[in-house]
Amino acid sequence: MENRVKQIHSFGQSIWLDFIARSIIKNGELKKLIDEDGVRGVTSNPAIFEKAITSSSDYDADIAELSDKTEDNEEIFFGVAIKDIQSAADLFKGVYEESKGEDGYVSLEVSPFLALDTDGTIKQAAELWQKVDRKNVMIKIPGTQPGLEAIRHSIAHGININVTLLFGLPRYEEVCEAYISGLEEHLAAGHSLGHIRSVASFFLSRIDVMVDPMLEAKGEKDLMGEVAIASAKKAYEIYKRVFSGARWEKLVANGAHPQRLLWASTSSKNPAFKDTKYVEALIGQETVDTVPLETIEAFRDHGVLANTLEQDMDKATATMNKLRSVGINIDEITQKLEDEGIDKFNKPFEKLLQAIEDQKAKVKQ
Repeated sequence: MENRVKQIHSFGQSIWLDFIARSIIKNGELKKLIDEDGVRGVTSNPAIFEKAITSSSDYDADIAELSDKTEDNEEIFFGVAIKDIQSAADLFKGVYEESKGEDGYVSLEVSPFLALDTDGTIKQAAELWQKVDRKNVMIKIPGTQPGLEAIRHSIAHGININVTLLFGLPRYEEVCEAYISGLEEHLAAGHSLGHIRSVASFFLSRIDVMVDPMLEAKGEKDLMGEVAIASAKKAYEIYKRVFSGARWEKLVANGAHPQRLLWASTSSKNPAFKDTKYVEALIGQETVDTVPLETIEAFRDHGVLANTLEQDMDKATATMNKLRSVGINIDEITQKLEDEGIDKFNKPFEKLLQAIEDQKAKVKQ
């Protein structure tokens, strides 16, 4: 029987790995995931790099070398990270070429300290794009309010963007607008659009982690574990509406590609849920699912394949309506999740910079 993870692509969905470490690049594990599981891209974030750098000695020599050139720990981190991103991007070059630029991307995030800094994000996104110097890289920008202009500006300047930290539907629609406006500006400046790619990363399991206790308290246990999936299905409705019609068709005529929805935070946080729950529920056309290693292994072993994304759309609408009727304000919740998400990336980044500081001190002894 063909590998279950690999078969997901036959439903029009691309599986990307939500993990990076120098060890899996060097020992052939990442190449094996490409060849055997059909993994078609990689996403990274500050927490992933913190884990990779602090749990191995693979980066010590680079940190030592870079610390001779700069005292800035953030600069040292990006020097180390860019090396991994370039190596991974080179591994995915074949996927990028075979898919004609649809897949094969490796994502690198701007500093989480810039999540609410428009100008700082614009500047760093451009710098990272130039330093990585690979067509198949995406720069990750958080979909915060200040991030919207940075997303639009970066797209207008031809940079591939992975919009991260999306939880709410109103914000997702604003992100689509930023992408389309950026393409329009790029076109107006006399450029073609075919080389620009973008994804919008919609976070799933964290929504249920926050909403489920509220549902339980209100006696609505049947809705527990359903809200994130319902939100994702409603986001897909927005995607289909926004990337159609006269305005969008004009861009398509000039080579534009839609900004695909990407499902993130897809590992089940609740042990009562099946470990492949979020992957199984949202398989469908023109989407990406970024999945941690353990979830890839779980799906390979016992995942259920079906074209599920557009099933039960009425149920998704009913779920979102029910939230309102029982007094749960999902927009307030998703804003809180965004605020917490910034903090969840800031803390490991602070820890990472401290680890680099400690490593520098060891080298100099």
